[in-house]
Amino acid sequence: MAITDWPASERPREKLIERGAAALSDAELLAIFLRVGIAGKSAVDLARDLLSRFGSLGALCAASAEDFCTVPGMGPAKYTQLLAVMEMARRALAEEMSRADIFDSPDSVRAWLRLKLGRLEHESFMVVMLDAQNRLIRAETLFRGTLTQTSVYPREVVKLALQHNAASLILAHNHPSGCAEPSNADHALTRTLRDALALIDVRVLDHLVVTHSSVTSFAERGWM
Repeated sequence: MAITDWPASERPREKLIERGAAALSDAELLAIFLRVGIAGKSAVDLARDLLSRFGSLGALCAASAEDFCTVPGMGPAKYTQLLAVMEMARRALAEEMSRADIFDSPDSVRAWLRLKLGRLEHESFMVVMLDAQNRLIRAETLFRGTLTQTSVYPREVVKLALQHNAASLILAHNHPSGCAEPSNADHALTRTLRDALALIDVRVLDHLVVTHSSVTSFAERGWM
């Protein structure tokens, strides 16, 4: 049955307008993005197929162009639209982080980091620089490593903090394994960077370990 034949209250677009986006399932939200289905399948049917194939909405959004375009009805144009949606989400969250004290919206910080780092297949180390009011100045990925290890040089982190006149930093890196529990090396690195930055009067407020599904905070664990 075509979506146009559904009761108006159950059509994804009408449902979103009436009840808000949070009332929609992942498949319904994805169907609005897709706009149309393919022969024999509505946009919702196609959305369900995509979610089943990739396992989750997050995995779909992190899919490679090659994998995405193998799905019937998908192609380069739709893939670029998906990338644009993801980038808009990142930028919107970054704007929110830059307007106010970053600790007034910790969920935005976590969501932004998961969008940036959560589904990378290699380990990356990011430095989030803040001003004296804990507002975002800039976030920069300094180091990129293998699946299991990244070499982080304290001198480069100190240099970056001075270059941008940061008052404090939040450190973040991802674990491609999917386990957000910090390793002994993560603890040792945090202590080294904290001590090095203290020499130039820059505080390390937190170190966040990011995966596609969770974020572990050193500060929340009492390790800072």
